[in-house]
Amino acid sequence: MAYRDRRSSRVDFEHGIRVCIMGIDGAWRRHCTMIDVSQTGACLRIEGAIEGLDLKEFFLLLSSAGLAYRRCRMVRVAGDLIRVEFLTRAHKKPLKRQSTRMTA
Repeated sequence: MAYRDRRSSRVDFEHGIRVCIMGIDGAWRRHCTMIDVSQTGACLRIEGAIEGLDLKEFFLLLSSAGLAYRRCRMVRVAGDLIRVEFLTRAHKKPLKRQSTRMTA
């Protein structure tokens, strides 16, 4: 996809915004700087190595308490920069619903 073909406009941050990425299971965490963001994704500068991390699906933590977050997947990597796509319900596998009905 060419830069001009993007689905939504991006907001660039002059000094970046401090954020973290974290594995879905919470097993790993890396500090990052968010360079830009759009409605559909973001560009992050990662601190530390990303080798061995499962970047197919992870959380982008936007607050230090973890109360604001987005579920993501990596789209591309270039050095210490990664481009991520925000996952929506359409990207996620549906959960199997379990019956909450109790039998006596």
